[in-house]
Amino acid sequence: MMPDNRSTVLVIDDTPANLSLLNQLLREHYRVKLANSAPRGLALAEAAPPDLILLDVMMPEMDGYDVCRALKANPATAGVPVIFLTAKTETSDEELGFELGAVDFIHKPIAPSIVLARVRTHLQIKVWQTFLEDQSAWLQGEVDRWVNEVLQLQEASIRVMVSLAEFRDECTGNHIRRTQTYVRLLAEYLSRQPRDTAFLTAEHIDQIAKAAPLHDIGKIAIPDHILLKPGRHTVEEFEIMKTHCVKGENMLARTRREMGEGNLMLLFASQIARSHHERWDGTGYPDGLAGEEIPLSARLMAVADVYDALRSRRPYKAPFSHEEAIAMVVEQRGRHFDPALVDALQAMADEFQRIATQLADEDPDHPLSE
Repeated sequence: MMPDNRSTVLVIDDTPANLSLLNQLLREHYRVKLANSAPRGLALAEAAPPDLILLDVMMPEMDGYDVCRALKANPATAGVPVIFLTAKTETSDEELGFELGAVDFIHKPIAPSIVLARVRTHLQIKVWQTFLEDQSAWLQGEVDRWVNEVLQLQEASIRVMVSLAEFRDECTGNHIRRTQTYVRLLAEYLSRQPRDTAFLTAEHIDQIAKAAPLHDIGKIAIPDHILLKPGRHTVEEFEIMKTHCVKGENMLARTRREMGEGNLMLLFASQIARSHHERWDGTGYPDGLAGEEIPLSARLMAVADVYDALRSRRPYKAPFSHEEAIAMVVEQRGRHFDPALVDALQAMADEFQRIATQLADEDPDHPLSE
């Protein structure tokens, strides 16, 4: 037996003669379901949504308008086109029907040719609507897939950039992971405080944390004899070293132009790269910014970076303990660092200690490897 692929039309009318007439008229072209009451019609429609509903307006218990309201309120039947069958001819009645979501009106007594033409037209419209919705869903899926591929490519490119900076610096990959985690912890804490709660949305926190590994990307452009010098730098060498902030911001600005100015992560990365050596009191570099002139993303990075640098061994210094590092950051509250961020560090001190231990460098002589 061949499957019946014809469209299904549900007729809801409390008058048996009307049901019989419409069944005879439609059954040659469509599968027809009949309901002699509003509750019966709603039950049939929900159990197996038809392709179109012919709905009488004047019925006991629930009139056609109430039925239409119920159909449109149910996600399973909201998209089914409804044509009202009515003896009412007032413009206000039709206006109400269209407001409720009906697609057409057929006035009684019905003309068979008009009924068939209206039903055929609205079923064709529904077929095209379904096709367009399917195409839209497919296109959205393709867009999502391409966007995901672009994001993966961006993240891969960023990982390469970070790796290049790591290879040319004394810092390890774990330094990158630790500072990124510290930045996220500080940002999440500040997001619960009145001053920064509006800015530090979940999306902004995530993008700032993703941007944090690029804070020293400008060191790629620093000559090896300065970048890799085992001892302290001369004044002249330090001036060259300081240029990594502007160089990093310039690199990221070019990347933003190529990937799109609306890329939030690259915007935060540019801010961090340029301004993470600025100081709250205005004595930092490269621009001498002070207070909230310094982007919050860079202020977050400054605390995370200095804490980790204090805890880490360098060719020119021994590492400090967790307690010593916290005390040294606190001592610079309101001078080097945003006071609110120092308060956040103190509140999150145990978490910082846990991350420092969990992501310790692999060097067995490193203090965080104990």
